[in-house]
Amino acid sequence: MGFPLLTVLALVPLVGALLVMVARDNGARVVGLIASLVALGLAVVLAVQYQPDGGMQFVEQVSWVEQIGLHYALGVDGIGLTMVVLTAILVPVVLIASWDDADYLGEGRWTSKSFFALVLVMQSFSFFVFMATDVLLFYLFFEATLIPMYFLIGGFGGVKRSAAAIKFLLFSLAGGLVLLVSVVGLYGVSSQAGTPSYLLSDLAALNIDGEVGRWLFIGFMVAFAIKAPMVPVHTWLPDAAAESTPGGAALMVGVLDKIGTFGMLRFCLGLFPEASAWATPVVLVLALISIVYGGIAAIGSKDLYRLIAFTSISHFGFIVMGIFAFTSQSMAGSVLYMFNHGLSTTALFLVIGYLVARRGSREMSAYGGVQKVAPVLAGLTLLAGLSSLALPGLAPFVSEFWVISGTFSRYPVVGAISVIGVVLAALYILIMYQRTMTGPVKPEVADFEDLSGREKGALVPLVVLILVLGFFPKPALDVINPAVATTMEQVGVVDPVAPNGQEQP
Repeated sequence: MGFPLLTVLALVPLVGALLVMVARDNGARVVGLIASLVALGLAVVLAVQYQPDGGMQFVEQVSWVEQIGLHYALGVDGIGLTMVVLTAILVPVVLIASWDDADYLGEGRWTSKSFFALVLVMQSFSFFVFMATDVLLFYLFFEATLIPMYFLIGGFGGVKRSAAAIKFLLFSLAGGLVLLVSVVGLYGVSSQAGTPSYLLSDLAALNIDGEVGRWLFIGFMVAFAIKAPMVPVHTWLPDAAAESTPGGAALMVGVLDKIGTFGMLRFCLGLFPEASAWATPVVLVLALISIVYGGIAAIGSKDLYRLIAFTSISHFGFIVMGIFAFTSQSMAGSVLYMFNHGLSTTALFLVIGYLVARRGSREMSAYGGVQKVAPVLAGLTLLAGLSSLALPGLAPFVSEFWVISGTFSRYPVVGAISVIGVVLAALYILIMYQRTMTGPVKPEVADFEDLSGREKGALVPLVVLILVLGFFPKPALDVINPAVATTMEQVGVVDPVAPNGQEQP
């Protein structure tokens, strides 16, 4: 098996969380940041050593509970590596941005030490989720991620945070229960085939078609749709995002919710290709509804955090649409969209969090003329907003364009309708910026201080990546494309043929 790089990577944040809890005062935050930076360094090593055309790599596999076919099995392909690197980038950014937020948001019951430890625990569990190649192992950490996120929502943030945390937990547990039924069903399928196994490689070799495959697929899909989130199981997200800290909301949307779309690629398509094709019409309709509904709801939002949450529902609709359009371009666009959305939404949550911290209100009407008193804050808000609406030259544009054009090549009507979401995005971002940053300076914002060095420093990595990937996405696509080609082969589909007889790019 060699050096267990994946295990070490996943355990570093967990060890860091334990050290944070025994450290004192400001030292706890320093220890937490160091642990997250070490994890980032290991993720970079992983990315540098990864061979794009090599399939599943850095595999670690040990039989755990032989009677039920459970293995401690980890590995990464291009899709998993993309999510691991995203998680490794966002956590130190959030920790720097939230350096002392928790001390006043937790109202004495929770401190920065608790916040940093919970973030690191969530990072560790998320790493395991994105690297697990055993379905039951994936499920265990899929459920485990709920624990730190529940406390990050319920321990810090707004006055209604307890209710938001419970709503998040109930939705997530409901999805997890449905998923568990399907996971148990896979045990029965593999047992009938010979030897019980939860290894992805073993299960993918089975022919899980027909009624059984469709029911198992539904269990996975419902859980992932809640996590993503998709309409109509999305209602927990606006409440959770509005009542969380900006850093907690960024990690929830930027990392935790990506588990849903990652699971669709890894498990729904990988294990149930026939059922995935069977469900495609319904999934595409729900994706379109999410795109349009999320955009309209964002336009109507007066709460800044809820606005960002609704934009994410719309963006996840694009991601799901690209996955189930079953073209290599749309699918690769969806994976890149997951990464780019994490960058842009985290930047937007953090910069709006800076704004709210200065005024003490999430209501859009409480602001006006901010760009005249805090130009750097206003400028970064505009950049984050333009990134969210996928302005050409910024990273999300490439992924959104690939998703729409790839979808259009197989489902022209679906691709055409999805463009409505692009128009809505321009409206909700520009309306938000106009109402908060332009116009006369309101007395309540006249004494605003511009961003501090720490606040700027937290956003710099996100801004750099958004700009670089906007003009040069090739390194990311070189990693993603081979993994997408493998997924397309597993599903048994090929790209549509253009009128000239050539496969469309």
